Amino acid sequence: MARFQRILLKLSGESLMGNQGYGIDADRLSDYAQQIKDVHDMGVQIGVVIGGGNIFRGLSGSQKGFDRVKGDQMGMCATVINSLALSSALGAIGVKTRVMTAIRMEPIGEFYNKWNAIEAMEQGSVCIFSAGTGNPYFTTDTGSSLRGIEIGADVMLKGTRVDGVYTADPEKDPTAKKFSEITYKEVLDRGLKVMDLTAICMCQDNNLPIYVFNMDIVGNLQKVMAGEDIGTLVHN
Repeated sequence: MARFQRILLKLSGESLMGNQGYGIDADRLSDYAQQIKDVHDMGVQIGVVIGGGNIFRGLSGSQKGFDRVKGDQMGMCATVINSLALSSALGAIGVKTRVMTAIRMEPIGEFYNKWNAIEAMEQGSVCIFSAGTGNPYFTTDTGSSLRGIEIGADVMLKGTRVDGVYTADPEKDPTAKKFSEITYKEVLDRGLKVMDLTAICMCQDNNLPIYVFNMDIVGNLQKVMAGEDIGTLVHN
């Protein structure tokens, strides 16, 4: 039995770069697709949100002279590119998908609708939610919180390149200690960078737990679903 029956999987766009400096690494994309398939084969209903940082990040663009609204819109388009890539990779290994967009861009993707998304997941499709919330000034962290709450996910699985939440950045501070679990209140009090503030508060207010783990190690997603303690659970 899977630990959760319906999940919202949040993937980092930057992780899609693999060892490249930009864009989509085909091997990393294939690894992600296979991990999702393995969990899908367990009967789990899956929604996915992917960031766009491997292609364009609106906030950093605005610091270089881009209009913030246009920069964020470019970032939304980057998430659509990543979503289409993941959809294609999943389709190649026999997994049905539905790409849904928060802004209208048929026929590239279906305009997001909560009820259609739930129905599609119940019928065995992996739903990939792209273009964030459809609004500027909101990150894909917030977009994934929103979608997770809307579809009634049991948990948000945040796949990153680190294996959980630490007292400090483990890539910068070798003395940082990992939490096996932590409350939202403690995350906020300590100023830990789990997700952005809006996303954390949304999850806290709507009682959506977050499980942070290293998605870049092949097999980890299935281990999370099997109940292995390999990451950090953030909850009320």
